[in-house]
Amino acid sequence: MRIKAVIEDKLNRLLEVETADRFTVESVYYRGDTLCISTQLGCPIKCKFCASGSKGLIRNLSYEEIILQYELAVLDGLNIKNIAFAGIGEPLLNWENTKKAFNYFKDKGLKTSFYTTGFPVKNFKELLNLNHNGLTLSLHAVDEEKRKELIPYGEPLEKILTVFKEHLDKLSKRKKKMYSIAYLLIKNVNDTDEELEKLAEISKYLGVGVSLLKYNEIEDIPYKTTSNEEYEKAFLKLKSLGVKTTLSNRYRTRKIGGCGTLMVNRLNQKSEH
Repeated sequence: MRIKAVIEDKLNRLLEVETADRFTVESVYYRGDTLCISTQLGCPIKCKFCASGSKGLIRNLSYEEIILQYELAVLDGLNIKNIAFAGIGEPLLNWENTKKAFNYFKDKGLKTSFYTTGFPVKNFKELLNLNHNGLTLSLHAVDEEKRKELIPYGEPLEKILTVFKEHLDKLSKRKKKMYSIAYLLIKNVNDTDEELEKLAEISKYLGVGVSLLKYNEIEDIPYKTTSNEEYEKAFLKLKSLGVKTTLSNRYRTRKIGGCGTLMVNRLNQKSEH
């Protein structure tokens, strides 16, 4: 494997790692201390709004390929204190290799967190009980029909919320702060007042906050981002309903390396032109 960095500044980089079989997979270094890593070449969840899974799954990354994203970044001189399993792929669908990599990172003393759709639920239950440093459930819709539209191969909403609730109910208030739900706000798709009110209900039912993400528009994918005014309005709506809400930081809203923008074979595509 080899690594190539698209440098924005010394604190933020999109990293493209080439595998032995000549695919390229992306990870992101941001905030000067965090590496967002990938677990699969492509993604079988096929979220309709996401570039990472737009062409489905090529294969799982091996344990060695997962940790090499970190090792190569360190060799490249990057300071890494935190690992986020939030890049390309659903970690739970490459679970054995992901668990092994998680243990490697913990042994290194790195704080390690996860983003997941919760599919499959059997592995989600196991993930919830790991000694991780944070877990965000990617929700993105508040009713079954719309979630199925946006996340075609995820677990049913009711099933995943039940499992999440059962785990959260066992935790102290301090421990609950390590958990949240992510909601990607997409214009004219999931941004009505009614949907935000239902999201607030779910947040309060679970007892966790909401990470309200601003959609990054992607070429050849038809979804649109909200304006800054609409995004702020949704944030204030949730706050008014008593929900602890955080907004996308500037690292998550970049055209390259932001949420939903990571791709397999970007390097190879460039070399073909």
